[in-house]
Amino acid sequence: MGLTEWAYALSESLLSDPLPRRWAHSLGVAKRARSLSPILGDDAELLEAAAVLHDIGYSPAIAATGFHPLDGARFLRNQEGADERVVRLVAHHSCALLEAEERGLRQELEGEFELERPDLVDALLYCDMTTTPDGTQTTPTERLDEIVQRYGPDTIVGRFIQRAAPEIHAASKRVGERMADASVGGQPM
Repeated sequence: MGLTEWAYALSESLLSDPLPRRWAHSLGVAKRARSLSPILGDDAELLEAAAVLHDIGYSPAIAATGFHPLDGARFLRNQEGADERVVRLVAHHSCALLEAEERGLRQELEGEFELERPDLVDALLYCDMTTTPDGTQTTPTERLDEIVQRYGPDTIVGRFIQRAAPEIHAASKRVGERMADASVGGQPM
């Protein structure tokens, strides 16, 4: 079984029944990852696998700390022996260090999981922040607004996402520029 096949099967087993909306979101994020293949080169499969797995830490079967990037990455590393780069992308997806800071878990996250290459971190962030909870395409601005409305501006997630907004917009812009360059004959990352 290849990396993406394994990732889809694992994510489905953890999310589809207990959290069908989260599963739909994960499928949408993976679809966005596939759309970035012109700039991913040899890392296209890696990013798609990380994209479909990025939210497995929400699964009641593996949630431990309540901080899904950390729970998901620990599960992938400890229980699945997953590719280290996939684990790092899951651990650090979508400005996770900022949310970890809000939760008092930044040292744990930083200490256990190195950052992946910035261009891949940007790409996964872009995929996540341009996909609605139902798996459809959206803009980063609409996604940020939806998250703040869903969680509330004064919650941990609300505060974190508002702090992360400038980096989310900047990463989305960088990915968009790389895609534009690729469409006029540029090279993959």
